[in-house]
Amino acid sequence: MATFQNTVTIARPTKEVFAFLADFGNIPAWNYAIARTVQTSPGQAGVGATYRQTRTIPRSSDEDFEVTAFAPPSQLAVKGQIGPFNASSSYLLEPTADGTRLTNHVELEPSSALLRPLGPLAVPGVKAAVARNLGTLKQLLERTRPAAG
Repeated sequence: MATFQNTVTIARPTKEVFAFLADFGNIPAWNYAIARTVQTSPGQAGVGATYRQTRTIPRSSDEDFEVTAFAPPSQLAVKGQIGPFNASSSYLLEPTADGTRLTNHVELEPSSALLRPLGPLAVPGVKAAVARNLGTLKQLLERTRPAAG
């Protein structure tokens, strides 16, 4: 299993950042590889809720994930398929003087034995892509609402 972490500070209150992240239908707005995300379980978002997303990069595929932690406004986590990996992804949100420090921790496990030797080679590229996505999230949240203060 490979792990990595990215951190970004967003000039928005923690409550607002969490609300945006927890609305998984927003993923396509900040993740360039995802075209659509829909909830597949009944009820509201929370632990146990399931979703299906349509990935366009590196190839078109449908992926399923489940919410494993949901503690507004500070913690959110999911596990499921991300491309060729089984993955767990958590978000820790901490208030700062300037808004919210968002730390994303990711654990990746290749989904097949055939892919295991390639897993460590893919991690730097995946980490960089996630960092770009978090940068897009930051820009989106900071320009669509007034800055925190």
